[in-house]
Amino acid sequence: PAENVGAEPEGASLEEQGLGWKNSYGTGKGVDTITSGLEGAWTPTPVTWDNSFFETLFAYDWDLKKSPAGAWQWVPTDPAASTTVPDAHDSSKTHAPIMLTTDIALRFDPIYESISRRFLENPDAFADAFAKAWYKLTHRDMGPPSRFLGSEVPKETLLWQDPVPEVDHELIEEQDITALKEKILGSGLSISQLVSTAWGSAATFRGTDKRGGANGARIRLSPQKDWEVNNPAKLGKVLQILEEIQNIFNSSQSGDKKVSRADLIVLGGCAAVEQAAKNAGHAVQVPFAPGRTDASQEQTDPDSFAVLEPTTDGFRNYNASGQKRNATELLVDRAHMLTLTAPEMTVLVGGMRVLNANQSKLGVFTEQPETLTNDFFINLLDMDLEWQPTSEGIYEGHDRATGELKWTGTAVDLVFGSNSQLRAIAEVYASEDSKQAFVHDFVSAWNKIMNLDRFDLA
Repeated sequence: PAENVGAEPEGASLEEQGLGWKNSYGTGKGVDTITSGLEGAWTPTPVTWDNSFFETLFAYDWDLKKSPAGAWQWVPTDPAASTTVPDAHDSSKTHAPIMLTTDIALRFDPIYESISRRFLENPDAFADAFAKAWYKLTHRDMGPPSRFLGSEVPKETLLWQDPVPEVDHELIEEQDITALKEKILGSGLSISQLVSTAWGSAATFRGTDKRGGANGARIRLSPQKDWEVNNPAKLGKVLQILEEIQNIFNSSQSGDKKVSRADLIVLGGCAAVEQAAKNAGHAVQVPFAPGRTDASQEQTDPDSFAVLEPTTDGFRNYNASGQKRNATELLVDRAHMLTLTAPEMTVLVGGMRVLNANQSKLGVFTEQPETLTNDFFINLLDMDLEWQPTSEGIYEGHDRATGELKWTGTAVDLVFGSNSQLRAIAEVYASEDSKQAFVHDFVSAWNKIMNLDRFDLA
């Protein structure tokens, strides 16, 4: 009975030492064990792998009854079924099998019934399907098979593992990288377009399950190419020009050297960051490691990738309509997914703003966009500004003396001046002597994002 079950681990007394749910009924164990109230076994062979679950499910008509503990469960209408399931503690006793409503649905739901009946009639197919499903369940957060260790790693790569082709060609070298950067920067694409595309490709990465990232160049495939956050119309133009550059380069090679679209997208972002730094008077070389390959649409499950779509991206100041969660909290969530530290998150936001890599002009606190300066932090922390919220959830920064509107931003922008920890970091980057450090730190954090899924480089 429920009254014999003690408090949960966190609510139990100190001497329970975090165990909780102490059972005061009888011996408190064995035949006196109290569980959820659903009592019984599904099959006559509860500790044996076989097909008896489906055999039992389809063998009987079922009736809804209360368990000895008062919970509703299904039992066979045939009295003879009471002799089929051995007791867990007393070999001289038997019971009828039980089913839950979820089990019964596998037989009576019109869609699941056909699946269950196929497994009933094809035990080997059931065993194979279960093995693959169990493998998926226990390996879903481990990333691609290239990260797996041991002699039992399956040779087959499955669709849910987001496969990308192996490199089957010679990689581009330093002189090729330099030439391709020049081609990209001379193509008519802007710094903001190149940065946004590279970010959109790489920042899908999730450190929690190692999915997403730039490898595979899935930003050119469905569903990513149509995500609102990626600005599909502008993205299509960028991808088309990069494809032309790729085709010209690859067709001009006499040997087996090629550049993938995935590498070219990242290289374009790196070239744009270098140019933006040059515009600010800093000569930097953004690290770049070729070796990414291009996935096909057949290697990409649209339904599986749909869950990676950002409904908000504070780094691009994007917030989908209808988004009700706090945008600043979602920025931290996104940074966590990208395995970023607080300083890395801060410098990336400041850099992305001045590079004009936003969905809008909000938060671009600079008179010289596409120039890698620390203007975002300087203007955000300007004491001559007074910030006021608008009815649209946008914040306006007005000159305290004249009332002139200077900047417009979002809560994600202003949190770097409001939150004490983030403000401390922002004040460092706003300093006159931090311009070089800002560029250096941005390049370092940018390189980290671009290579989050390059497990071959670790």
